[in-house]
Amino acid sequence: MTLIERSFRERIVLVGVAVPPVVSEEVEASLDELSLLVDTAGADEAARVVQRRDRPDPATYVGRGKAAELHELSEAVDADTVVFDDELTPAQQRNLEKILGRTAIDRTAVILDIFAQNARTEEGRAQVELALLRYRLPRLRGRGKDLSQQGGGIGTRGPGETQMEVDRRRLVRRMTKLEGELKQLSRTRRVQRRGRQRGRLFNVSLVGYTNAGKSTVLNTLTDAGVLVEDRLFATLDPRTRRLDLPGGESVLLSDTVGFVRKLPHQLVEAFRSTLEVVAEADLLVHIVDASAADPMAQVAAVREVLGEIGAGDVPELLVFNKADVTPEAARLASQHAGSVTISARARSGMEDLLEVLGERLRARFSVVELVVPYDRGDILAAVHREGEVLEELPGETSVRVRVRVDPVGRARFSQFQEAGS
Repeated sequence: MTLIERSFRERIVLVGVAVPPVVSEEVEASLDELSLLVDTAGADEAARVVQRRDRPDPATYVGRGKAAELHELSEAVDADTVVFDDELTPAQQRNLEKILGRTAIDRTAVILDIFAQNARTEEGRAQVELALLRYRLPRLRGRGKDLSQQGGGIGTRGPGETQMEVDRRRLVRRMTKLEGELKQLSRTRRVQRRGRQRGRLFNVSLVGYTNAGKSTVLNTLTDAGVLVEDRLFATLDPRTRRLDLPGGESVLLSDTVGFVRKLPHQLVEAFRSTLEVVAEADLLVHIVDASAADPMAQVAAVREVLGEIGAGDVPELLVFNKADVTPEAARLASQHAGSVTISARARSGMEDLLEVLGERLRARFSVVELVVPYDRGDILAAVHREGEVLEELPGETSVRVRVRVDPVGRARFSQFQEAGS
């Protein structure tokens, strides 16, 4: 197997296949994004090919004739690697490499490679390594001595792994160890989250396509100091900060990893514990890059991933960012009732965002009247702790309390609720 040298920026041929109902224009847009991913991974696009097929070829994905053409094109442009926009099976990858005479990888490998470069925390590195191992496991079969070489390159890099030959038994053992570590970290995260929930603070998660501006929004609102760069997947590790709203409420605002089209399922699975903060949020603030070529396609891609992680039903607030560089932000906001237009970089529209955010969260509260006996001081203390007491009238045997609470609080205090309130 041809290995990619790391002493220079690799030259890449991109390949997309239009299988009905997908049209060539959609494939071109997806290849544009793949080109950005390749650039982020440290390589350059040398050429691209779009093929129309009724169905993918089971042996080579593009067919042997097209694979031979790709070999000639790769020779002509002096390409090191051929990257396919859709995931290849292990057999397809092996067959293509024999025909091409060079490395053949897919979009999944490129994204995993970028994550391997950018993971910083212990949990992030473990999640990425687990995703890489899950991707590599089925590709070990039948490779024999091909895997005995040392090498780097897109799709071959990972935390603590520099040798291509990986014994299957050791690989599975390593995966089991990583899964155990991540389960422990997930339990710790869950305990911390329960502690925050006892404070009755709302949890708000920033979600969106990669490079939409989520980290900039978090920094602008909370001075979080999160790394901000104009490239894909600049930050992977989640950050949570306290945010005070204009109405006096406080919420916990979390930044999450950005999403892309065809996000590898290995990453979704490996990052599931991290993404629990999204699934358990009270509200999602969906940041949209209004300057993107097709913002609503990015919105659809994000919503697809949210559905995969069990967050499809969490209430969503659309926020169209980068209004300072495009009028599309205002146009899109006019088409989506209740949405907000901002420029996180120029710090404009942030007051409107905070106001709407507070309104959306307050709408989840309801005012109820409770009758609490004096001997239930624990309940009265919980009412004060978890709700906003509007009125308190002492009686002979009980105290009547008018309080604003969220749905969880309403259910908890239901047995003390005044009939009809």
